[in-house]
Amino acid sequence: MKRTLLLLIPVALIILSCNQNKKTDDMNKDNPFFTEYSTQHKVPPFEDIKIEHYLPAFKEAITRHDAEIQAIINNEATPTFENTILEFDYSGQMLEDVASVFFNILSADSNEELQEIAREVTPLISEHQNNIMLNTDLFNKVEEVYKNRNNEGLDANQIRVVEKYYEDFIRSGAGLDEESKERMRELNNEMSMLTLEFGDNLLAETSNGYKLIIENEENLKGLPQSMIDAAAELAENLEMPGKWVFQPSMGTTLAFLQSAENRDMREQLYRGYFMRANNDNDKDNKKLIKRIVEIRAEKAELLGFQNHAEYVIDVNMAENPENVYTFLNKLWHAALPVAKSELAEMQAIANREGADFELESWDWFYYAEKLRKEKYDLDESEIKPYLKLENVRDGMFWVAEQLYGIKFKKLNDIPVYHPEVEVFEVTEANGTLIGLLYLDYFARDSKRGGAWCTGFREGSYDREGNRIEPLVSIVTNYPKGTGDAPTLLSWDETTTLFHEFGHGLHGLFTDGLYKRTAGVVPRDYVELPSQIMENFAGEPEVLRHFAVHYETGEPMPDKLIEKINNSGHFNQGFATVEYLAASLLDLNWHTINTTYSVEDVIAFEKNAMNEIGLIDEILPRYRSTYFQHIFSGGYSAGYYVYIWAAVLDADAFNAFKESGDIFNKDLAAKFRKHCLAEVGDSPAMNQYIKFRGQEPEEEPLLKRRGLM
Repeated sequence: MKRTLLLLIPVALIILSCNQNKKTDDMNKDNPFFTEYSTQHKVPPFEDIKIEHYLPAFKEAITRHDAEIQAIINNEATPTFENTILEFDYSGQMLEDVASVFFNILSADSNEELQEIAREVTPLISEHQNNIMLNTDLFNKVEEVYKNRNNEGLDANQIRVVEKYYEDFIRSGAGLDEESKERMRELNNEMSMLTLEFGDNLLAETSNGYKLIIENEENLKGLPQSMIDAAAELAENLEMPGKWVFQPSMGTTLAFLQSAENRDMREQLYRGYFMRANNDNDKDNKKLIKRIVEIRAEKAELLGFQNHAEYVIDVNMAENPENVYTFLNKLWHAALPVAKSELAEMQAIANREGADFELESWDWFYYAEKLRKEKYDLDESEIKPYLKLENVRDGMFWVAEQLYGIKFKKLNDIPVYHPEVEVFEVTEANGTLIGLLYLDYFARDSKRGGAWCTGFREGSYDREGNRIEPLVSIVTNYPKGTGDAPTLLSWDETTTLFHEFGHGLHGLFTDGLYKRTAGVVPRDYVELPSQIMENFAGEPEVLRHFAVHYETGEPMPDKLIEKINNSGHFNQGFATVEYLAASLLDLNWHTINTTYSVEDVIAFEKNAMNEIGLIDEILPRYRSTYFQHIFSGGYSAGYYVYIWAAVLDADAFNAFKESGDIFNKDLAAKFRKHCLAEVGDSPAMNQYIKFRGQEPEEEPLLKRRGLM
């Protein structure tokens, strides 16, 4: 029958089709994603990857993954760990490869063409995921292995992989009736586009939206020269010579608020910052937020949960939203009085200087710097000359070398996606390769805001048991030094780099046979590896090693190190309150159920903050319209995790301090093994107890923040 139909097709069409297929084959032959990379360490050949390669690669990767899934389904043998779970674990590698490159570059070096591809490919990926996780035949096989998991002679790790995959299918809706599955598909597809649009809007509002344009040099008083030079350079690039331009990115805004003497200028830039995606234009995020929370509430209800927060936290260490609220409120009641006390001290300074106004939110950072100088005789400008970017980087490498004995070697011949990216080879002390580390430091209009750790390849094992080394990437948004001036970091930027490096070590050290569990932890554990590294940055022994003056080469004086450590409690009321306010706002958005309709996003936010008694002088760290963590960044109902993990990291670092050696090799080996390398092998608290010998205590965190 097929042969007969083929003979009826006009010859011209056959020739045309063959020519088209030949062109497609030729294009695919040159597409780096279609074959194994031939580069050193088999890294992505960024220089060979072109815009036109992405979409064909995504489509081919989805086709291949579909075939792999269908092969599992078509296998007529009794479902087992090997022929079902393990095959599922191995499947989809090409899709992982393409997506890891595309979406990382979309975040770090985006453009309109990439954003257009993202809009086209996102629904394809969403539908593909639906087709897998809502596939009844596939789920039936997984379920059969799950039911027989204790009778197959599987080891503990294999049983955990089976249980986690079964849980994934259930939480995706595989156990629903057909009508509910179809509704889940619709909601997933719509959500994928909404979250993408949220991020695109925020990037546009930050890079191409409001700009503070200063024409009078008097209005620059107080700003460091490096910041003035960068603003003049930006103005030149925007064809506004003789002016100074400031964009409302977090790094620029906070640095400006800390030092600018002109109060009106501070207010204008801060308003530009906290009004992002809230300007009733085509980049406004309010309607998106309303729909996102509606969809999340409906999906949670379909899956048998009261709300999205309950769904998310059900698999976290916290277990349920009530536990999170209790935890956050306990800290809130400790932190808010401290923040009010800080405000009173700052108002007193302003009054002594003759101010005839009550402090507002745009005044906090400026007067906090004055308070730091008054109480601790410490000025940010006094610290920065000792925090040259390259020295900070080498300092964090040195800490890792002291703890784990690992080595870092810069590679100059590895393909990178942007000329500013550095790559380091990471090895054990004996030279065994652990993986590669990419570092992308500098702010640019094509990069989304903030700092994050990601990867172009996860560490894993192939079918023959050979280790595949991870490719880890750290991305930040530091203002680049202008001209011949070096890039000098603030103390916050320094600890941020140490923080992301902690995530990087987690990625580098992860070791496990199965992708589903290797290194995979609950969301409220994931910040432990990063936050524990922040503790090392301020240790005198560490600062003496890397903090040297960029001009004189002199090490940071002990007196200045002492000031930094004495100021550890500085502004912690504010820092804790603004963070907790955002965490509680997140929870409020995601404890909405399907019976509740949000009419006004800003009114909802204001009511949430009024309920907890947030003072007007402090805004939540992220207001709703630019709260990328929860509306497009994977932290929905989970922004609390940073401070939940802070309890863990303070307790863990306390173990090193109590030992009398912050580089205690035995403790470091236990932390690497139980809390980083094998952390996915059992529940996160079990792994932590293997390291610490006990559950964490809150007291070290409260002491560290001066909240006791």
